[in-house]
Amino acid sequence: MSLQKIRFQNKEGQTLVGRLEMPVDQHPHNFVIFAHCFTCTKNLLAVKNIGKALTSNGFAVLRFDFTGLGESDGDFADTNFSGNVSDLIAAADHLEANFSAPTLIIGHSLGGAAALFAAAEIASIKAVATIGAPSNPVHVQHLFKSSLSEIEESGKATVNLSGRDFTIKKQFLDDLENKSLPTIVKNMRKPLLILHSPQDDTVGIKNAEEIYVAAHHPKSFVSLDGADHLLMRKEDSQYVGEVIAGWSQRYVSVPKNDSLKTKHQVVASLGFEDGFTTNMKVGNHFMIADEPKDFGGNDYGPSPYELVSAGLSACTAMTIQMYTKRKNWKVDLVEVHTSYAKSHAEDCENCETDSAKIDTFHREITLIGDLDEKQKARILQIADKCPVHKTLHSETQVITKLVDSFN
Repeated sequence: MSLQKIRFQNKEGQTLVGRLEMPVDQHPHNFVIFAHCFTCTKNLLAVKNIGKALTSNGFAVLRFDFTGLGESDGDFADTNFSGNVSDLIAAADHLEANFSAPTLIIGHSLGGAAALFAAAEIASIKAVATIGAPSNPVHVQHLFKSSLSEIEESGKATVNLSGRDFTIKKQFLDDLENKSLPTIVKNMRKPLLILHSPQDDTVGIKNAEEIYVAAHHPKSFVSLDGADHLLMRKEDSQYVGEVIAGWSQRYVSVPKNDSLKTKHQVVASLGFEDGFTTNMKVGNHFMIADEPKDFGGNDYGPSPYELVSAGLSACTAMTIQMYTKRKNWKVDLVEVHTSYAKSHAEDCENCETDSAKIDTFHREITLIGDLDEKQKARILQIADKCPVHKTLHSETQVITKLVDSFN
């Protein structure tokens, strides 16, 4: 995971602070906005775990603190539900201006309700997922039920939520009363995934049913059996992230690597603006090659020389195991550690001239098994006979020609 600190302005000119999580092995194919739960922050463990699951599936995820919470500016007492929705729209505008317009929005608890309202206003959003969301924002009032009369009489009250004191003003309650989530959901007409635990004692499961009934198809419901409202168990939040990642790919555009075709065993494809990040089809497998960041790459995949070293390591391990099995020598494990002595980027700077350096592969082999010294010595000789090793030592030729394309 690659993490960036993000700052952007809400409609009041206040600075909101977030974290943009990027995949470690590719450019993100879609950007996601995450709306955290009421009085929570972007750093809730469940939010982080869901984000990691999404980034591992190629998404970039922006999680940020709503106005007056966490690192963001503003006074929470002066905020309301409408402000949360506005903050989400501001986050979408920032992504569109500086990265790419978001296509997926996720909301947890009251953040789920805010995400639904915001999705109706953000044209680029193609899919919405809610987690433990109330079917109407006004349901959050039960969290400070004992203080409602004080809020109505004096205009505000200090409420303790999850061990922290928050000032709730009457304008917050009035704003909730004016929001009709079923109407918004009915008119939204965007794919919706509803995730809710039947054991949720903060926002009851009936809320999920009400949202589902109000929404149009395509809509989906996933029961988070055994989970608590805040998804405090790591396995619950990771599961949620994986489910959302899989479900959403039916509705957002994800590039298909299988567009690479070739009559050869390997094809590498590199665009003008891709730096060193190269898409590859190797046999029936798709992968990425790249250069380390020190050489100007993104480090999304192995370098060309690392790929050569990988071929030598794999071939050596296969050859040893094949030989020892034929000899009925039981080798429980073979490990082949290989590195190359020269860097690919330095060679490329002088690729039109002969290099005075010697190509050197350092190879170390670990054998785990009941072997005597004579057997080990023979295995070391066999390692040098692996086909890739022979290829590297033999005279080779590369015959190159230009072609229009491969169909």
